Amino acid sequence: MPHTEFTAVRTVAPQPLSFAQGRLAALSWGRSDAPTWVALHGWLDNAASFSRLAPLLVDALGIRIVALDFRGHGHSAHTPPSGDYALWDYCHDVLDAMEALDLEKVSLLAHSMGAAVACLLAASLPERVERLTLIDGLGALNTPIEETASQLRKGLVAHRRPLSRAPRYPDIESAIAARVAGGVTPVDSITATPLVERNTQPTADGHVQMRTDSRLLKPSLVRFTPEQVLALLGEINASVLLIEGEQGILGERAWAVQARQAVKGLTRHVLSGGHHLHLEPRAVAKVASVIGAHWCKNDRA
Repeated sequence: MPHTEFTAVRTVAPQPLSFAQGRLAALSWGRSDAPTWVALHGWLDNAASFSRLAPLLVDALGIRIVALDFRGHGHSAHTPPSGDYALWDYCHDVLDAMEALDLEKVSLLAHSMGAAVACLLAASLPERVERLTLIDGLGALNTPIEETASQLRKGLVAHRRPLSRAPRYPDIESAIAARVAGGVTPVDSITATPLVERNTQPTADGHVQMRTDSRLLKPSLVRFTPEQVLALLGEINASVLLIEGEQGILGERAWAVQARQAVKGLTRHVLSGGHHLHLEPRAVAKVASVIGAHWCKNDRA
């Protein structure tokens, strides 16, 4: 793979894609005949999470990047009323996309919750995953075994409540401001803009409404235990590059240290930036440079 220097954030219009009989939406950068990486976004985000990073990687590595909208996110369909948004359900979205793209084995570029999904796939179907590039995420949210009943109670009670209406805003600027003010992790308006633009749709009265399924905000019925997550991480055989933000969600927290130690041959880089450093204009070029240099070196070895 060629390697070039990353000096600026380029804007390249992606190609919209649709998979699984229209159930899943995606964005694609790069030539359709190039080696394909599949990109997986975080919770409440969407394929536009990679809109600033993907063009740089496409040029540097000579690849194609297909970024999915997970079910219930972005332009993808919501699950039916009887469905769920358990972490492992998203694995089927990735496998459906791989089938549509005719990929027997895949390189995954994944952020946050998407990184958790990528780790599940790499552990359970190692023959299907060639490499993992994880951005500020490793393993899955988990619940200690003694809290299983209380987690199930929270989930059952929440899932029985009526669904709230999708949030509406007078304009896209107000929707962006709401994301900045109410995000789980800090994000500024410039970083949030691509995510909000793809996660909203106009209404008949001139407002904008969120596309995401409001059920995504309900607590999980069941989570893996910490021991299960560590065991899964230990089963990953693919090469793993982990890029963290200095102000991200991992750092030197006890759980993050354990998770990194569980993965064989993990390469870690900590860069200036927050949880969405791959989308931050000041950080994305460095993220791309580290990814490009790592995999070029790895492929030559």
